[in-house]
Amino acid sequence: MLFTEFFYFWTMAYRTLQQCISDLEKEGELIRISEQVNPDLEMASIHLDEFTKGGKAILFEKIKGSKFRAASNLFGTLKRSKFMFRDSLEKVKQLIDLKTNPASALKNPFEAIFTALHAIYAIPVKVRFPRKFKEIQIEDLPQVKCWKEDGGAFITLPQVYSEDVENPGIMNSNLGMYRIQLSGNDYVPNKEVGMHYQIHRGIGVHQKKANQKVEPLKVSIFVGGPPAHTFAAVMPLPEGMSEMAFAGILGGRNFRYAKKDGYTISADADFVICGELHQNDVKAEGPFGDHLGYYSLKHDFPVLKIHKGYAKENAIWPFTVVGRPPQEDSQFGALIHEITGKAIEKEIPGLKAVNAVDASGVHPLLLAVGSERYTPYNPTKQPQELLTIANHILGTGQMSLAKYVFICDEENAPDVNDEKEYFTHFLERVNWKRDLHFQTKTTIDTLDYSGDGLNEGSKVVIAAAGDSKRTLSENLQNINLTTGFSNLQLVSNGNLVVEGKGEINDLIDSLEKQNLEGIALITLVDDATFTTEDFSNWLWITFTRSNPANDIYGVDAEHKNKHFSCSIPIIDARIKAHHAPVLER
Repeated sequence: MLFTEFFYFWTMAYRTLQQCISDLEKEGELIRISEQVNPDLEMASIHLDEFTKGGKAILFEKIKGSKFRAASNLFGTLKRSKFMFRDSLEKVKQLIDLKTNPASALKNPFEAIFTALHAIYAIPVKVRFPRKFKEIQIEDLPQVKCWKEDGGAFITLPQVYSEDVENPGIMNSNLGMYRIQLSGNDYVPNKEVGMHYQIHRGIGVHQKKANQKVEPLKVSIFVGGPPAHTFAAVMPLPEGMSEMAFAGILGGRNFRYAKKDGYTISADADFVICGELHQNDVKAEGPFGDHLGYYSLKHDFPVLKIHKGYAKENAIWPFTVVGRPPQEDSQFGALIHEITGKAIEKEIPGLKAVNAVDASGVHPLLLAVGSERYTPYNPTKQPQELLTIANHILGTGQMSLAKYVFICDEENAPDVNDEKEYFTHFLERVNWKRDLHFQTKTTIDTLDYSGDGLNEGSKVVIAAAGDSKRTLSENLQNINLTTGFSNLQLVSNGNLVVEGKGEINDLIDSLEKQNLEGIALITLVDDATFTTEDFSNWLWITFTRSNPANDIYGVDAEHKNKHFSCSIPIIDARIKAHHAPVLER
């Protein structure tokens, strides 16, 4: 028995998606739907209902218009994800810890050696083109449409593979999860699909290099295969680290690939689509119901010219539904956190904890705790190194897309994952005359429509340190507002929500005449009752519907040396004319 085969036997890794589904069924973690279902909205609706109740993975056995089966909600709970990777998860965590903390190997060298042996799965293995693959057309695939205003059917769990044309090879490749529009708009059926990738994605680097060499970029889209392959496509790995290597380690089996007509083929995928991206060849893609809870609208994105498509005889089409968090992709985030642990904090000196808030759509809002390590004598206890840490955060990977970064001192710091507790602690200590720091005309998430245009918006770092500066109101006090504003409610201590459609300057004039003691933050919304029903509603509305530099106002506002300050900030989180429509079932 070969060494790698011995380890494969020991880990009981999944060779196929079918093996995973069979295993989940034995565990009582899968339901089968044998009646024919419509891929146009019906399958997505069934998925949403099952996910919402914390339910099981789903296998759709008969799909209208396609001979293939489909599966969803595979990653719908952290418990199920950990079960699927139960034989390798701890080894992956230990390998990441060895990378970020090499000294840990000295504490238990035998365990470190055994863990390092698991890294043998990191090396991709080239094989012959599988005879099990048969050519198919795009129209043969399950045409899953998730939301009623979507522009067509989309692949929602693709593994998009591309290589660096200047340094080709599988270890210099990128595997990312970028949405693929299969039908609708002006795409030529079976000949073209839409390729939507956001800013700061590896495939963008590859396409730019191909454009500079005036040659097309060959792209392969893998769908299905072992669940480790799907997860590798969303894992935020450092630039230069291979997703194929990570897929092999997490799956406990080397990534197997073949070459066909110059394209890389995942030998274990259920489906493969091959094609080329050509310079300046774009078409309108979208709309698409996206993970911020809104539709991303029609925009020009690259068109993939189809070369060939392949599928196994009994292939299974995995899909998910994205929308306002939490959704299945929220559980991807939970698993990423489970695997990486404190890796991010170890990479940024002084950072103690960070939470990319899922309820706000992940990218809009980061909550952080940092250390004032270099200020043993700081009688004013004002933020100093915290601002350096915040700038480091905004220069690191996907965290660079954040619009709002709240960062507080580690002294008596709250749990960053308890958002309500964090804001209470923060609002007690922030100095609004000093601690608002804006970046204007900068880059934000492609899917965020709160800014000035596609990828364009602003950011704000808000820091707090030292002792409590105010006692926050726990009960609503008597505040009289001008016409056009009403329904004042507290969403948390000192955190006031106001409803209204009037001019914000009129609101400010009205508030400046009131006693606002105990109020530390005001949010202006369209519906205060809905916003305050749950703290997650406030997080979602406030941080997805505001562009910091445009939408933060203030009571007693001042500008000095281009620095904005106030006594109480007001965030205008009302829906504006340029915002994208809200997703509704």
